[in-house]
Parts: sequence; C-alpha cells; structure tokens
Amino acid sequence: MSTFKLLTSPTRHLFFTGKGGVGKTSLSCATAIALADQGLKILLVSTDPASNLDEMLSVTLGSDPVPIPGVSGLFAMNIDPEAAAEDYRLRMLEQMEPEASDKDRATVREQLSGACTTEIAAFDEFVGLLADDQPQFDHIIFDTAPTGHTLRLLSLPKAWTGFLEANERGASCLGPHSGLKMQEDRFRTALECLGDPARTTIVLVTRADLGAIREAARTAGELSELGLSNQMLAVNGRFTPSDPNDQVASAFAAEQAKALAEMPPALSTLPRDEVALKSFDMVGLEALRGLVSESSTIPAVDPADDTFATPELPHLSRLIVEIAASGKGLVMVMGKGGVGKTTVAATVAVGLAARGHTVHLTTTDPAAHLSFVVGAAAMPDLTVDRIDPEAETTRYIDKIMTTKGRDLDEAGQALLREDLASPCTEEVAVFHAFSRVVGEARSSLVVIDTAPTGHTLLLLDATGAYHRQMTRHLDDTAPGRMVTPLMRLQDPAYTRVLLVTLPERTPVSEASALQDDLRRAGIAPYGWVVNKSMAITGTRDPLLRARIRGEKAQIERVKRECAERIYGLDFRPVAPVGLDELRRIAQEE
Repeated sequence: MSTFKLLTSPTRHLFFTGKGGVGKTSLSCATAIALADQGLKILLVSTDPASNLDEMLSVTLGSDPVPIPGVSGLFAMNIDPEAAAEDYRLRMLEQMEPEASDKDRATVREQLSGACTTEIAAFDEFVGLLADDQPQFDHIIFDTAPTGHTLRLLSLPKAWTGFLEANERGASCLGPHSGLKMQEDRFRTALECLGDPARTTIVLVTRADLGAIREAARTAGELSELGLSNQMLAVNGRFTPSDPNDQVASAFAAEQAKALAEMPPALSTLPRDEVALKSFDMVGLEALRGLVSESSTIPAVDPADDTFATPELPHLSRLIVEIAASGKGLVMVMGKGGVGKTTVAATVAVGLAARGHTVHLTTTDPAAHLSFVVGAAAMPDLTVDRIDPEAETTRYIDKIMTTKGRDLDEAGQALLREDLASPCTEEVAVFHAFSRVVGEARSSLVVIDTAPTGHTLLLLDATGAYHRQMTRHLDDTAPGRMVTPLMRLQDPAYTRVLLVTLPERTPVSEASALQDDLRRAGIAPYGWVVNKSMAITGTRDPLLRARIRGEKAQIERVKRECAERIYGLDFRPVAPVGLDELRRIAQEE
C-alpha cells in the first residue's frame, strides 16, 4: 500500500524541487514507478546538470526517453545541457553565410561556448516538454536541480519573453533569435502550464530540519511571485524512534518535531504529505518502491555486530591546521546539494579566523544559506558575504554603460542597454564577481561555499571559456604575462578544493563524478570531507544502526577509490548554527 497521497489524483505535470539532499530524486523516481505500476505511461525527466537518475534506476540515460527495465510504461531521460548547447551551436553555424571563413565560424563557436549558452539551450529543451503536446505519456515528472538553479530555470520563460518583446533587432548575446527553436508562443504556453493547478503540481520537498524548511519556505514565496502557487509540501525522512531510551534517536526525533512545529505560514498552509525515513539507500527499483510503501521492513540488527565499527577518519580540525599553515590561498568547498558544504565551509573559515588569520567567507549559491549558518554575530578577522546575482548584475551593467556607453549617442546607449537586458548578463556578472574573489586569495585566505554541483559546473564552464578567450590573444613570446581564474584554480599551491559527501552511495558517486569533471579541467581536489557519520554516535536504534552498515561500506569506498586525504564530521541531531558552535567544532580533535 502506498503512503504517498500525491499518487491518488496527480496532475499531468509534477515538479519536484527543494534544497539539495532532501530526496527530490528519490521521491520523483518513486512516484514515477508507482504511477507506472498502476498501468500508466510515465516520462521521468531530470533538469539537473548533475543528474543521478542513471545510478538510481540502474540505466544509462540520454537526451531521449528510454524504457526502464522492470517497470512497464516508465520512460526516463536527462536534459543534457552540453548536448543541447552543441545542438544550438550547430543551428547557429548553419545560419551563417556560405562565404563565411573557418576563422569566422571558429569565432562564433567560441562566443557560444559560455555558461549562458548552455543554460538557455537546456532551457529550450525544457520548454519543449511543457509547450508541446505529448499524448503518448499520461504524466511527465520533473526531477529538478536544487532550488537556486531551479528558480533560475523557472524564471527564464518570463525573463526571455520580456527580452524578446523588447529586443526588436532579433539578436542577443546568443546570436540571432532565429537560432532558437523557442518562440514567444512556446514561452507563453510554458508559463501557462507551469501556473495551471489543473495541469501542474509543484512538489516542495523538504527534510524535517530547520535549514531545509527555511529553504522550502523561501522557495514557496519566490515561486508564488512567479505566479506559481500550485504547490504542495512533501516532508521526507520523517523519523520515529523505536527505543525511547536511545538519546541520539530521541534527540533526532525531537529536533524534527520542533522544526515542523515552527514551520513558517508559507508552508504550514500548503497541502502536506510525509514520507518515513528508511533503513536503506535509495538505489534500485526495490528500494524506490519501498520509499512510498508501508511494506518495507527494518532488517534485524545484532547490537554486538562489530561490522558497525567506523573506519577512523581525521577530524576536520586537522584540515584547518593544514590550511592555516599556508597563511593565504583559496579554499573551494564543493559537492552535491544537502551534503553540508555550507557547514563545512563556515567551520573551516571560523577555525582559520580563530587562529588569527584574515578570512573572507563567501558563497556562489543563489540559495545563500551561509548567513543562516554563521548567524548575525561578528568575529574579528572574518568577513562574511555572498555573491549576490542581482547586485552583481546591476554593478556590471553600470560599469559597461560607463566604460563602453559613455562615447555613444542616445540611440547607441539605448541599444547597448537593450543588449544588457538579456538574462545571460547575470551569468557574466556572477563570473566577474567570482573572478574578483578568487584574486583576493593572493594575499589572504578566501573560503568559497559553492552552489550544488550542477550550478557550480556551469560557473566553471564560464571560467574555462574566459581562459580560452584570453589565452588565445597572448603573445607566445611572452608567456606568463596573464594569470586567468582557471589557472589559479588549477594551481594546487593557490587553491584547495574540498569535496564534501555523506556516507551514502549516491552522494559518494556524485562526488566521484564531480572529481572526474574537475580533473578533466585540470583541477585536482585536495581532499574529501565525509559529513554526518551516524556510526560514531553510539546509537542503538535499529533503523539508525541499519543505516550505519551502509555508512561503513561507503567510507571504505571513498578510501579505496576516491581520495588520499579524507576528513570526517560526525552526525549531530541539531544542525550547528552560530559562531560559537562552529568554533567549537573547528577545535575538536
């Protein structure tokens, strides 16, 4: 029997969104499987640039729907940003005049190699799924990227519709509009579909913890401002302890209950469903079916079983000591959403400042959880801020209008401002702000809490595109005259990249894939941080103990396959918030 009420009368389109790590992919997969098991034909689509549908469904996916073995009627696909961008570039090149030289074609291809091209091309594919009638499927289910990236995606129809209406020249930073498959009528159809409660339900997924609930409430408000009020709330991982004398289990359950009791009105008034915490990883059809079923059981656990012994990991404080020895440089904290990047970045920064170093702690994450984790208190030698896309876009436009627009007449300035109204301008502005922060590490310590993986990879794509553009113009006879941001990220003496993961199969796999992507870009991660290990808490709760068995296997996997340097942070029933708590963690042994 299903325990997920959404399955009783679902709309045609279902959007699963929320903070990273709350279980969007698990719930979207489980919903798709459950509906297909009812005899319906389902299309499951990931819009996440760092999709892990392949691993969860044990199928290699591409940009076209493929049937899922073992689930009759279920098809799945990934919107591949790179493939969509290449298809877009080819359409653009086909429109060039026949007499265009190879150099001209190479220039156009390079101009279209940035992150904004990748984003808008992937968005074009997304719009097609909403705007085009696909009668072969009863339901289309979207597994989205973490909320910052998804809010950007959902705002693009409105942003680009306005830009196309205002831009009469038929050109933008993406080239001629005719190169886009999307047209204004498709945009309007997509917007109407997104906001129609008869056709679309936006499922806000959260865990029962303060950070995830805070993010879900912020997302609910921003979606409503976009005209998307057709929302429901899904609380995933609800835990009920079986032994009231187990202090860890009881504290964990009490913290969840407190977080739900204090839920903001933006969420408490929404239709709500809850899904119980399970004892197994959400990988494979059997596990995914069990997520929304009452039939799953907790495996029997022998309390004396020594397989629960946790591999020894150096504490994060040891990493802080290693970084402090350099006195300057860049620390980038990366990983899948929800693994604790912000907590790790804040702990490292506070620990460094407590040792007397001047530290700049910032974030590239549009969701901007950093201020919540650090709190309002001030600390000597520590500066905390964020790269604010809106503020950086305003700064960038003002700069361009001052430098390039000052010699133009009124008509020329109007055309320049028209070009800068493109949504792609934000990507350029954020890249320039990121580059500025990276440069600060030449003389001080800078810690960057990055956005979840997919969004960060787009930023690194922009960094690479800028590097290629600049180095093409360097004088080969005078090497070393310019150092680009990518070159700083590639320099292990300048930059330490930390990959954060949970001791679970999917987060480890995603961190490993991210590490491969970084290495292809010439960036070698410094080390891994395994966060929220339950094993060393000493809990005797059967469900939590069953989860610990999987933890040990994944920690051993990280040691064996992924990293030479590994550091650990234990699970805490109450998420660490505030300078005092972060300082205490940074000084633990």
